[in-house]
Amino acid sequence: MVIMSRYDSNNSGAMPAGVDIKDLSLPMLTDWVAATGAKPFHAGQIFKWIYIHQVDDFNEMTDLAKPLRGRLIDRFAVTRLKKAAVEKAADGTCKYLFGMADGNFIESVLIPEKKRLTLCISSQVGCAQGCRFCLTGRGGFIRHLSRGEILAQVRDVRQDLPAPEKLTNLVFMGMGEPLANYDNVISALATLTDNRCGMAFSRQRVTVSTAGIVPHIARLGQDTDISLAVSLNAADNRTRNRIMPINRRYPLEALIDACQNYPLKRRRKITFEYILIKGVNDSPEDAKRLTRLLSPSWAKINLIPFNEFAESTFARPEADIIDRFMDILHRRQFVTVVRASKGGDISAACGQLRVRAAASMNQ
Repeated sequence: MVIMSRYDSNNSGAMPAGVDIKDLSLPMLTDWVAATGAKPFHAGQIFKWIYIHQVDDFNEMTDLAKPLRGRLIDRFAVTRLKKAAVEKAADGTCKYLFGMADGNFIESVLIPEKKRLTLCISSQVGCAQGCRFCLTGRGGFIRHLSRGEILAQVRDVRQDLPAPEKLTNLVFMGMGEPLANYDNVISALATLTDNRCGMAFSRQRVTVSTAGIVPHIARLGQDTDISLAVSLNAADNRTRNRIMPINRRYPLEALIDACQNYPLKRRRKITFEYILIKGVNDSPEDAKRLTRLLSPSWAKINLIPFNEFAESTFARPEADIIDRFMDILHRRQFVTVVRASKGGDISAACGQLRVRAAASMNQ
């Protein structure tokens, strides 16, 4: 697979034939177009055909001169991901298993929420973080997704919808750690939020979730203006070390300091995701530690009851334990919601569909 770092914009011959054009950012494509002798503004036209009009055939880009279309055909392809499986739950949640060109699989989940749709997308095949509550991490890390593969999830799901305009929210909370694939995620974000010739998602409606790669949190705040979510899951280092190995490298003190310095516009907050695990982090003392760790002025807390799967020894707390935990946070003025489980009648836990596909291939 050709990734964008292999392209030398000063050498038009450096672009091999058949490259997925979605792997090129707008500045990279502009350089390539100019190197062919065409006007640089044609790059924006090409982007509009791909990301707004959903065109896969360069011959359909009728406002481009035939010579430029011919050069595009010679050099590039506009690819789609393979829909290896699609599962739809009774509540409308739809889980896509996408097959990649190299035989790997990723998952994307479309979640209905009142009058809008949210798409949860992946940034890696597998994950290296090793969080003990996560099924994806159990298979280890395989590779980063390219910029084009990240964008393809959104583009392909949008094409699949009868009303594409209802897809308004994106969350990088699928397979992988987005900040570990920093350059490709940042490049994809630029196209996702480009109002002129990209996908035109509002920056306030795009969220990147991290397990806590502290140096890249600061970079993210400088490079983008999207929403930040932090997978916290414990309010003391001992518990977080146990369930999230990344905490040994970036302990809570460093993580919270990075969050306090993250640039936030007025009325916006950082979302802290807290997976409630029975007997691990669900006690009243845990809730009180959480209130001491965060400030209600800049923190929103999403409580997520653990989504049980067969390979895990962890369990979901009882409803009264969840209510008690939330009540403590509410009494201390935190904006807190319990994130309702979606897709309970399908392969709901992130990574389940991919694991099943891999197992069937190995039989």
